[in-house]
Amino acid sequence: MACDLWLVPLVDVLCHSPDNPFSEEIAAYDQALTEAGLPPVPVFSYMPGLSGDVAPVAGFDYDALHFLRRAYLLRICGLEVTPVDELGGDYEQLLEMFETTAQESHLVWHYDHAGAYVPVDFPHPLATDELLEGGGPLGSAHGLLRDLELVAPSIGIDPANPPAAPQAPARPTTLEERVEGLPLDDSPFARERHVWLGLHAAATRSLGQGSMIVFS
Repeated sequence: MACDLWLVPLVDVLCHSPDNPFSEEIAAYDQALTEAGLPPVPVFSYMPGLSGDVAPVAGFDYDALHFLRRAYLLRICGLEVTPVDELGGDYEQLLEMFETTAQESHLVWHYDHAGAYVPVDFPHPLATDELLEGGGPLGSAHGLLRDLELVAPSIGIDPANPPAAPQAPARPTTLEERVEGLPLDDSPFARERHVWLGLHAAATRSLGQGSMIVFS
């Protein structure tokens, strides 16, 4: 089952448009941020080279995303990060045993198929009844980047000098599809690394361009 990541430029030509397809979501995010004493979702003035076009930035399979989340939980909890061929009950056990730690992680506590990361820095994902009924906890692109940097060495990535990110999907993938064109990687953590690189590309571009990351 495939998951796409999209970048939504937070520029006024999109956010202030009456046809903005993300207006309801941004309003919910603003409310959650305000209730937490944080600034709202930032909206930037248009500048040459940056449009209001929404574009894919990465794609990967859901199971590969869970492999990376498993590696993160092992790392943050001081356990050995070992490769596995398939997800077994140990991942669910990790989620149950370290539930508080999982809910404090921008990487782990996020819906697979929906939700967003915004370029606002806050320590833990935000969750309100409205968010959980819709797209799930709201993540911070800053927080996601910190989580990725923490787990990177455990899967053989230097966060200060990561490999090139995989190419963005040429077209939207459907839920039932598998992501095609995965890079050849002889690492035992090949799946984790592929997801890491896609998420890292999304987070860095989110912060550099002032964009929102959307799961679909």
